Amino acid sequence: MRSMTGYGQAIWKRGGRTLTVELRAVNQRFLEVKLNMPREHAAAEAELRSIVQESVGRGKVDVSVSRGGTTAGDIGVEINLPLAKAYVDGWRQLQRSLKLKGDVDMSAVLGRNELVRIVERRNDTGDSEIEALRATLRKAVVAFNRDRQREGKALAKDIAQRVAHLQKLQKQIANRVEVIVPELAARLRQRVTGLLEGREISEERLLQEVALVVERSDVTEELVRLASHLDALADLPRSQEPAGKRLDFLLQEVHREFNTIASKSADLEVTNLTIEARSEIEKLREQASNVE
Repeated sequence: MRSMTGYGQAIWKRGGRTLTVELRAVNQRFLEVKLNMPREHAAAEAELRSIVQESVGRGKVDVSVSRGGTTAGDIGVEINLPLAKAYVDGWRQLQRSLKLKGDVDMSAVLGRNELVRIVERRNDTGDSEIEALRATLRKAVVAFNRDRQREGKALAKDIAQRVAHLQKLQKQIANRVEVIVPELAARLRQRVTGLLEGREISEERLLQEVALVVERSDVTEELVRLASHLDALADLPRSQEPAGKRLDFLLQEVHREFNTIASKSADLEVTNLTIEARSEIEKLREQASNVE
């Protein structure tokens, strides 16, 4: 069981160049992968997205790629030759006009910012860097999943405890249902006797009425299905597959069974137990929203 939220990072360094890949994720019902990276890597976007999709089931995942450092081939110098020639020609014209001695002062010419510009070339990444980016992303995904698994263990522990509580409530309801029938018969006899003001009612007729009430309030099938769903929930934390969607489905089924039991039962104790169970289910739903 893994959390949908997490963080992972990996860094590649070689020859003064660095690549940093970071993954961050938040809760979302379906999978969405967003990549933010230099335009030099745009051609590999589809492949990088697939690497993430192979390892992540759902959630909103932001992948950030940054490129840093320089190598000798990354640095270049651009000279504005027409402007430099104009400066030199102007200097020589000034020499001739004023009859000045000496040569052209190159430091004065090259010191002009508009003549010389240092540029950083980042257009050609090469196949080796793309391969390095793939490998770095895979390492970042491993770190990302490790972080999600750590949080998932805490989620699994809490979910297991709450499911165990629901199983306890289910057993309490089942035990209570077993003793409801004689209590229903006694209450019905008392109410009928009161209405008839002491006149007797046939035992057969009374049993028929009890049978009708018991049939309407019978929750045996619901309890069997509920036990099955709760067993499946208890197994989820041990699953090696993403459990979030199945957890959502099972919680819906468990909630439906408890609701049906509450609507059928005329017993106050059973009603109170179902209220407690539905409160626990809401807490489980909050946790399920964090599970991949």
